[in-house]
Amino acid sequence: MASAKNTSSKKKTPTRAAKSHPGKAASKKATPKKGGQKTSAKQAAPQEASAFRRKTIAERTVAFKTRAWGALLEWVGIVVFSLLSLFFFTCVVGYSFSGLVCLAITGVLLLYKGLRLLGTKYPRDARMIKRVFTVLLCIGLLVAGITEFIILKASFGDPQKQCDYLVVLGAGVHGDQPSLSLRNRIDAAYDYLTTHPDTIAVLSGGQGEGENLSEAQCMYDHLTARGIRESRLWMEEKATSTWENLNFSLNLIEEKTGRRPEKLGVLSSEYHLFRASLFADACNVEFIGIPARTTKTSLRINYFMREVAGVWHYILLGGQYDA
Repeated sequence: MASAKNTSSKKKTPTRAAKSHPGKAASKKATPKKGGQKTSAKQAAPQEASAFRRKTIAERTVAFKTRAWGALLEWVGIVVFSLLSLFFFTCVVGYSFSGLVCLAITGVLLLYKGLRLLGTKYPRDARMIKRVFTVLLCIGLLVAGITEFIILKASFGDPQKQCDYLVVLGAGVHGDQPSLSLRNRIDAAYDYLTTHPDTIAVLSGGQGEGENLSEAQCMYDHLTARGIRESRLWMEEKATSTWENLNFSLNLIEEKTGRRPEKLGVLSSEYHLFRASLFADACNVEFIGIPARTTKTSLRINYFMREVAGVWHYILLGGQYDA
């Protein structure tokens, strides 16, 4: 009996380590086996790889769609601007410069597309050419933008300023009827001469191909029909360019008055005033710009764009050329 009691007492008595650290025993029971952790890690690894593959495929799909849409838009742009260029050159009168702009845009798009194809075989050369061309293109656009701003600023002119002599620059005549630009200039000349009764107008413009009468005669006929006195209208019928308009008109004034004016009013379409002022400076006269507003918006935009080329043509080649 004594030995049985001793045995039972030994089973119930906790060890010294368990008494001093009771939490360790519990932790040993609660701690999972290491083999379970390895199993769960092995199960998670394929799931992570599968998620990574799905993400990579999605990114590649987006990149492919983006490139496809970009290529499609490039071709759409090339086709659209090519058709616009053809339309402006062949279907409408007076918009040839807009056609030239559309043709230039088409050329730029084709060049970039060609460089992309070149880059598949010669990537370094294609990158260098693209960078140089892009820099030159940006410089050209910046210069054109600054020039256009100057032209726009000059287009307001000074329509209320008094001048003794006003040179009205001619424009095209269709048969014996004024073109839209010439009609706008006739209207502006009538308004100015009505509000400035002491001003003498020099109507300047020769006779071109397809014109039954000179531009000066066409303006004279319309202004006298609207009540402007003939004695206030002097005709200069030889000029075929802006340079000649101003020089021949100054010579006519000097011939009739015996002196060359120091100050000269010049009436032209608003987009043309800045370039006309450059010609006036070359003639050593003070320029007073009188704008004639172009009534057709699309034509006005076309001529404002064209005038940028006209200004740089003057700067690079000088003043004595047809304009």
